Amino acid sequence: MSISRKVKAASSQSSMIRRMFEEGAILKKKFGADKVYDFSLGNPNVEPPDEFKRELISLAGKNIPLKHGYTPNAGYYETRQAVAAKIGKTTGLKMSADHIIMSCGAGGALNVILKALLDPGDEVIVLQPFFVEYPFYIDNSGGIVKYASTKSDFSPDIEAIDRAITGKTKAVIINSPNNPTGKVYSAVNIADIALLLTEKGKKLNKTIYLVSDEPYSEIVYDNVTVPSILKAYKNSIIAYSYSKTLSLPGERIGYIAVNPTVEECNDLINALILCTRILGYVNAPSLMQRIIAGLQDVKVDVDVYQRKRDLLCSGLAAAGYKFEKPEGAFYLFPQTPIPDDVEFIRVLLKRNILAVPGSGFNCPGYFRIAYCVDDSTIINSLDGFAKAIDECRQP
Repeated sequence: MSISRKVKAASSQSSMIRRMFEEGAILKKKFGADKVYDFSLGNPNVEPPDEFKRELISLAGKNIPLKHGYTPNAGYYETRQAVAAKIGKTTGLKMSADHIIMSCGAGGALNVILKALLDPGDEVIVLQPFFVEYPFYIDNSGGIVKYASTKSDFSPDIEAIDRAITGKTKAVIINSPNNPTGKVYSAVNIADIALLLTEKGKKLNKTIYLVSDEPYSEIVYDNVTVPSILKAYKNSIIAYSYSKTLSLPGERIGYIAVNPTVEECNDLINALILCTRILGYVNAPSLMQRIIAGLQDVKVDVDVYQRKRDLLCSGLAAAGYKFEKPEGAFYLFPQTPIPDDVEFIRVLLKRNILAVPGSGFNCPGYFRIAYCVDDSTIINSLDGFAKAIDECRQP
């Protein structure tokens, strides 16, 4: 065999999201883009804010020495200081630039964090359903994935997390607002997780890290707030991305934020900086670092996504679908009307509707709809959704 057996096996079970996206490209060529309703990929269709565009144009025209050169390993000081100032303002913690490492998006951040934390055989707990690439990220650093179920409303099940913790547990990864469910973990949820990890850490005489994947933390609805893990738990680390906040997924810009009270803080920060280099993320894009430094309080118009959510939820509820209304992000995760979620995706495909089966998120019996699409895509798909569920109700 010419390639790694592990990679070959991973390829055979790789992202259903990308598979559906590729299927959509074929259908669009066959039927026309306006006749295909592609909800497969969480690719924001909202334009970046005007402030970003003005800053980009302004910066592009300036003569700055090494404007496109390598940055310091952790990122530009002024950018990290701006990020730290915002986090400090919202949490009350004494954050400094030294607690921030700029990253190539949240995916890059998570890989760096896991590389810095894990020895081979260390266990990392993820909550089901979860972003499809978490197990691969953990495996990249020799870790072992442990799964913990969530409650019926997709909130954390503390007893399930407790059962998953062993003497080899190194970290727990949470994602709120959640992909694929849109669930936001409450302050009580976070406090319960923090208490559990504190008690378990003392009992096992070890540090268990809480890692929060937060690319959607500012895409929330109905006055919901996302509680800070940094305030709740000392051994906490955030992986953040501007992909959704500023609609910049292709620019790959984000950061790692380390709790200033974390145990062995300096060692952890030095490890994160080293891993940023040895994993090949050398470094976060310099132009984007300069731009986002002054945009810490800027974000896309979240009301646009809320309108899309309400439009979709109203239409699917009328057709008879059952779901938890998303509190954030831009995903809906309804139950499938038949037990086989993959088969139901095929039923939708007959109506040129592309969604992702819940099995891809380790949660069969559901399917994910990414509603960061044109309103017309949502509106024109509703008849197909209704016909699909009707077909499944037939004897």
